[in-house]
Amino acid sequence: MRLGVLDVGSNTIHLLVVDAHPGARPQPAHSHKVELRLAELLDEHGAVTPTGVERLVSVIAGAVQAAEDKGCEDVLPFATSAVREATNADEVLARVRIETGVDLPVLSGDDEARLTFLAARRWFGWSAGKLLVLDIGGGSLEIAFGIDEDPDAAVSLPLGAGRLTAGWLPGDPPDPSDVRALRRHVRARIARSVGEFKRFGTPDRVVATSKTFKQLARIAGAARSAEGLYVQRDLTRKSLEEWVPRLAAMTTAQRSALPGVSEGRSSQLLAGALVAEGVMDLFGVDELEICPWALREGVILRRLDHLPPPDFPA
Repeated sequence: MRLGVLDVGSNTIHLLVVDAHPGARPQPAHSHKVELRLAELLDEHGAVTPTGVERLVSVIAGAVQAAEDKGCEDVLPFATSAVREATNADEVLARVRIETGVDLPVLSGDDEARLTFLAARRWFGWSAGKLLVLDIGGGSLEIAFGIDEDPDAAVSLPLGAGRLTAGWLPGDPPDPSDVRALRRHVRARIARSVGEFKRFGTPDRVVATSKTFKQLARIAGAARSAEGLYVQRDLTRKSLEEWVPRLAAMTTAQRSALPGVSEGRSSQLLAGALVAEGVMDLFGVDELEICPWALREGVILRRLDHLPPPDFPA
């Protein structure tokens, strides 16, 4: 069957269309994405602005049309932290439902962490042993750890790259005092959760998902996306520690000229790097591997798990 998953994230609204059936790897068929940066379209009270709501409705309507054009039998929509934490979330969801026909479920932070973990587990398989999975989104940082498909521990922290950039780094380039303050904030927030994971032991493999980690790995020398999904891409803490001060000294335009960094995400790269460096340091991670699958694939895999098994000949 052809499925569409509609991810209303803090940075991007992304429709991923896949051809899928139980027991097989979902095959990407089409990708439709718009960088809305919803996390930056909030007023001083934390509500999505009228302009933000208008743009959100318009982009979702376009994604629904794209899913129909591509022959999707079903569309699995969901929203993450930007909608979840908006003070007018109920109004926004009602407006989306009325004007687009989409009933948009809002994932909890725990759901995000667990579904992302599922995707990583399926990608690397059982032989990977105990996994520590890290994901930096626009609005939140997800951390999950476990040996099965459902993690033993999972947490979502309000440390997304878009959120932190908007709230802590107003300058271009940012003021060094702002960078230091954000670094302290990030590490203090992560440190509160370390003990919850340490009691489960040492991971056999540490993996990371999300655009932020992929871009950091790329500027540190990892293979280009054009080289395919199956090329191993790693990120070391040493290289990250070397890049953070360089990113802090750059303007947004200078960061956008780096290999693999999109213009739309370049302003958030420093905040994302500070989070990545902090979580790797505090969790004692020297090196991690980039996982091509993340939350969207987790949603698709969970949906496929609930389909009836195929009929086998007697």
